[in-house]
Amino acid sequence: MISKDEMANAIRALSMDAVEQAQSGHPGMPMGMADIATVLWRDFLKHDPKDPLWPNRDRFVLSNGHGSMLQYALLHLTGYDLSIDDLKAFRQLHSKTPGHPEHGLTPGVETTTGPLGQGLANAVGMALAEKNLAHTYNREGFPIIDHYTYAFVGDGCLMEGISHEAASLAGTLELNKLIVFWDDNGISIDGPLKDWFNDDTAKRFEAYHWQVIAKVDGHDQNAIHQSIAQAQAEKNKPTLICCQTTIGFGAPRLANTAKAHGSPLGAEEIALAREKLSWPYPAFVIPKEIYSAWDARTKGAELNAAWADRFAEYEKNFPHEAEEYYFRLQRKPSSDWAEKSEAYIKDCQANPANLATRKASQNALNAYAPLWPSLIGGSADLSESNLTEWKGSERLNAKNPSGNYIHFGVREFAMSAIANGLALHGGFIPYVGTFLTFLDYARNAVRLSALMHQQVIYVYTHDSLGLGEDGPTHQPVEHASILRITPHMSVWRPADNVETAVAWKMALQRQEGPTSLLLSRQALPHLDRSPEMLGDVEKGGYIVFGGTTFPSVILIATGSELSLAIAAARQLQKQGLSLRVVSMPSVDQFEKQSAAYREQVLPRKVLRRLAIEAGSSAFWYRYVGLKGRVLGLDEFGVSAPAVDAFKAYGFTVENIIAQINLLLSEEL
Repeated sequence: MISKDEMANAIRALSMDAVEQAQSGHPGMPMGMADIATVLWRDFLKHDPKDPLWPNRDRFVLSNGHGSMLQYALLHLTGYDLSIDDLKAFRQLHSKTPGHPEHGLTPGVETTTGPLGQGLANAVGMALAEKNLAHTYNREGFPIIDHYTYAFVGDGCLMEGISHEAASLAGTLELNKLIVFWDDNGISIDGPLKDWFNDDTAKRFEAYHWQVIAKVDGHDQNAIHQSIAQAQAEKNKPTLICCQTTIGFGAPRLANTAKAHGSPLGAEEIALAREKLSWPYPAFVIPKEIYSAWDARTKGAELNAAWADRFAEYEKNFPHEAEEYYFRLQRKPSSDWAEKSEAYIKDCQANPANLATRKASQNALNAYAPLWPSLIGGSADLSESNLTEWKGSERLNAKNPSGNYIHFGVREFAMSAIANGLALHGGFIPYVGTFLTFLDYARNAVRLSALMHQQVIYVYTHDSLGLGEDGPTHQPVEHASILRITPHMSVWRPADNVETAVAWKMALQRQEGPTSLLLSRQALPHLDRSPEMLGDVEKGGYIVFGGTTFPSVILIATGSELSLAIAAARQLQKQGLSLRVVSMPSVDQFEKQSAAYREQVLPRKVLRRLAIEAGSSAFWYRYVGLKGRVLGLDEFGVSAPAVDAFKAYGFTVENIIAQINLLLSEEL
């Protein structure tokens, strides 16, 4: 009979061999956490290797993602579609085993990890998703949503500030099905931690209202088993299991040293490790009996089938709930979505209202949210400023886990990473709000939303100088450009209530990635549009003024600056000048349109162009060229009323006219 020690050593051997073959990677953590992984995956983890997306599977998150070979070895050994050849191609071009786990690339990888601490926050989102869905849809005798979220974290994850944000909220929300294993090995890249990380981590997590199981021998499989059983028995708190391990366990000379962290062990050390671990097999060779001991396919299929039978009975007894649950998993709206969203947009156009686009956003939520059962929202302590609550918002908390609105507190980074976890879990379209300038706090989680193609909607209000007196600390300058150049991110900066309604519609329908909505604090004028113009809004860029004649000058503007561009064009038109104003609420959406449409809106022959946006100017030269001009903001703002701040930086009709005259005076 194969022992669990032998099963753990299979992980260690594959990890050593793959890192050595790649001459790149991190063998220390997989070797140190192999015993913990063996107990969890062999005795507790509920999963189906043949159906990696089974809705009721336990979620496993490797927050210390540099130890990716641990996860790849587990997936391979338990029967996922990950071959030994895939392991041999570790860290190689186009392989299924990249340097850090990537969601959507490797079957069984729940989230992209590597930036430390974010996996922990993702796991909080997944555990929150499970609790919300369970309280919403489970009925007596029918626990159709009933699974755990397990996360491995390292010292680095717990040093990162996001771990504080996420763990604090998890304890407050009593996410008892979240179980976290801390790889307490005392070593990081720079060496022993005692000089820079000597926190009392157990007391820290106790203060977050977690159950803490301290000083578990991470190489005693019986102790690990008992700690997991104790964690599962806890009904009100998440659990941190503090596992004392040896980094590079089994390597006789490099174990418990920083050299085992992020470098190949070398052929000589691997040979000695094989001898010490009593592992006589060649590189990448796993005996059949060890494969058999690890194989989880039969058990997984049985668990999956039993759940399917239970769900079929649930569907008979609760057909409405079952249908809505499936709609949520597929992120589908109600059947009348297309009709009602179109009617709402037409209503916005037919009933002029000068609104801040943050208020227009709230109005759109009131119209759209009832049609999307999967929508869940929140804000980082700015609900009344972001206007992210709508009429049907119901506060989610420990006493009401089935609510649809989360007060994240001042935790922008964790909020964004938790939103990723909600989206990754399935059943949710999360939207989260803060000021645009605080994108800086959350940037890496937002980047991972885009990297993973997750449908998270970011509501960023107070988008420019228009927020006024709070001054340069709160006035974003470079942020719109950062978002626009982020791959897979869709960005909308609407100019009025109509463009805001369209932006929300497009964000809700867009499943292939995140969307950022950049919204004003101050009221913006409603724009008149023909029916044809109204239909063109969702193309991301369209003509709002001067479309009937070939222009001498094209003005391109977004958001609060669009009305200034139109006012300037009208004045110059009276003087006989032919101008065109293009609203560009979404550059990425405009660039998806046909070449013919883009040429119609921005004819190449017109070289005199002026882009106008109260933000970084560099981005807009792609549209105005070297012969054009950009009226932008390339320095930090100023504390003053919005009108004075705009005037101070030249965002006035008079200055726009002056810029146009300069364009006309220059030789082409």
